[in-house]
Amino acid sequence: MAPAPKLQICIAGSAADQHYGPELEALASEVGRLVGESGNILVFGANVDTDTLGTVAARAARRAGGLAVGITYGTDKNIVFREDSTDVLVATGSERGGGREFVLIHSCDAVIMIAGGAGTLTEAAIAYQEYVPIVALAGSGGWADKLAGTFFDARERVPVLSARTPEEAVEIALREGAKPKIRVV
Repeated sequence: MAPAPKLQICIAGSAADQHYGPELEALASEVGRLVGESGNILVFGANVDTDTLGTVAARAARRAGGLAVGITYGTDKNIVFREDSTDVLVATGSERGGGREFVLIHSCDAVIMIAGGAGTLTEAAIAYQEYVPIVALAGSGGWADKLAGTFFDARERVPVLSARTPEEAVEIALREGAKPKIRVV
């Protein structure tokens, strides 16, 4: 019997220009470490011009022996943070605000939100539309706090599940990401 395929877990979170502090970096690092140790794959939005909580998580996943895949916009693979955060870099040729985010979410089995601004909201909205499980790390701020335990709209496609700790967030993401996918035609 062939081994089960590895899950691809997206880490969506604030960019450094949102001035997150060491507490959020520690949460993202712990999430990344746990995904790396689980033997699954961490996927994140790799930015050319700024570090993110996803990048922090990717570094931790790699230090824990895991694989990190960065999905970037444009066609330039010369990302400042590539060497220490990314094993594989996918250049989508798309810009921010839609194209890159579609590729990122369609490549994942579940999403973990940590804080987050407009980019994280975009990623979560796409996940919601595509029935990809979403886990919000409650207490981290940003869109994660605003969406934890809610639905995006009255269709109630998938709830934004709430987790209080990095351990709980990863556990939920792995459990929900392993379930058969809902496909809407």
